[in-house]
Amino acid sequence: MIGVSGLSVSLGGRRVLRDVSFAAGAGELVALVGPNGAGKTTLLRALAGVLPEAPGRPDPRRVAYLPQGASCAWGLTVRQVAALGRLPFGGRDDGQVEAALDRCGVLALAERRIDQVSGGQARRAMLARALAGEPRVLLLDEPVADLDPPACHAVMGLLREFAASGGAVVAVLHALELAVAYAGRMVVLAEGAVVADGAPTVVGPKTAAVFGMNWRAEHVPLLGLP
Repeated sequence: MIGVSGLSVSLGGRRVLRDVSFAAGAGELVALVGPNGAGKTTLLRALAGVLPEAPGRPDPRRVAYLPQGASCAWGLTVRQVAALGRLPFGGRDDGQVEAALDRCGVLALAERRIDQVSGGQARRAMLARALAGEPRVLLLDEPVADLDPPACHAVMGLLREFAASGGAVVAVLHALELAVAYAGRMVVLAEGAVVADGAPTVVGPKTAAVFGMNWRAEHVPLLGLP
């Protein structure tokens, strides 16, 4: 449904991505993991078409992108933030905004100003904005940032349901336990290159090595390894 082939990206004179080929298909929830500076956000931005090196801007009615630390005008209500997702459709709303707010657990906050809710609630409002456009592909940079544990699991469950319905999800995640629990596939980046790609239990040893973890001992349960 979405992907890049042989992509290399340099930013500020530094090579950030090196010959990366990646694709996500219908029904997949893919977790992008790796150390800080590995190129995860750059790859997601390339998929979203917001980099000069990207192959092209995808149809906003098909692909929704939630950047890291996304923000919006403080004067907007939670409902108005979610309604921004309907702009590619001329603002027409046949209940999608209400449904998206409900799915993200912030319908009760719909009339609150976005600057009067918590960081986690604001993050879920931004996710509702992405879902309100009824995309087939979700590109999410740290979608559970600022969320408490129950909200993290609620959002990850929502993303798994989205994929199960035939959509594709590519999400940058720092919580490896969430990647193992919810993603069917984990793509591991290190120094701008894909070093592992597969089921979490298969790529677990490589993931552990990238993070300098002792996967044979205390991190075995975390990575779901035998």
